[in-house]
Amino acid sequence: MTRRSAPSAQPAYIPHPQQRRLNDPNESSFSRFIRTEVLAPEKLPGNISLLTGIGMFIGGIVAVRTWGEMMIPA
Repeated sequence: MTRRSAPSAQPAYIPHPQQRRLNDPNESSFSRFIRTEVLAPEKLPGNISLLTGIGMFIGGIVAVRTWGEMMIPA
């Protein structure tokens, strides 16, 4: 595809200001990991996708172990 704007063109939207959180010296490394990797808005869609996949996998194991006898033809 061809470019429709000049190479020096700026985005047509106004970017949101970045919210910079200062590092709390009393924050543990575990809570920093949770805040930056698990609950970060830019990583939340991927984390939800992983959680859905793990839930489906565990649900499949539970279903086969519960109703596995009914799945085998007699």
